[in-house]
Amino acid sequence: MESLDKLLEQAEAAHGHLCAGQILGVRMALFGLARLGIADPHGADRKRLVTFVEIDRCATDAIGLVTGCRLGKRALKFRDWGKMAATFVDLACGRGVRVIALENSRELASRLYPHLENRNRQQMQAYRDLPDSDLFREQSVCVTVDPADLPGYKAERIVCPRCGEGVNFGRFVETGGQQICLSCAYPEQRYWKPSDPRE
Repeated sequence: MESLDKLLEQAEAAHGHLCAGQILGVRMALFGLARLGIADPHGADRKRLVTFVEIDRCATDAIGLVTGCRLGKRALKFRDWGKMAATFVDLACGRGVRVIALENSRELASRLYPHLENRNRQQMQAYRDLPDSDLFREQSVCVTVDPADLPGYKAERIVCPRCGEGVNFGRFVETGGQQICLSCAYPEQRYWKPSDPRE
């Protein structure tokens, strides 16, 4: 595994800036990987790991960078719970660890580094320097990853008879003898709606 400084350089380049969230995300991922004994997530161990993130903030980009888990590889799973937490799952043995950022680390940062000009700078320094025990709480967890959600899974592709769009990975429902995509089956749950009501 690369050094913290090298990973932070990579995180900054990938994300566009370095901030407290990036540092916390790098540290969180390193902590989770260490707890699982995964030393080479980009190489020999790359097919062992699935990571669930619970917030769509800066830390998530850093976690993906360190772990090598990506949405496009189906190894990064997003649960929009608004929590600074991530769960790292070793598929080889079924073991998981959920890592939660401690709320009091923010207060600790301002107490330790009052001479720094703003909260972000205080947190950035604290998240670099503090031991893991001052930043995180860990929880051993069991996570069942459905085979259809695993990286590399291949499945039948259907075409929705209502909208004509292709659907992968069994993301459809059977209704009236037809396989309907989720956006047609549950239009009230769409994140979008047509500009033209005739569509």
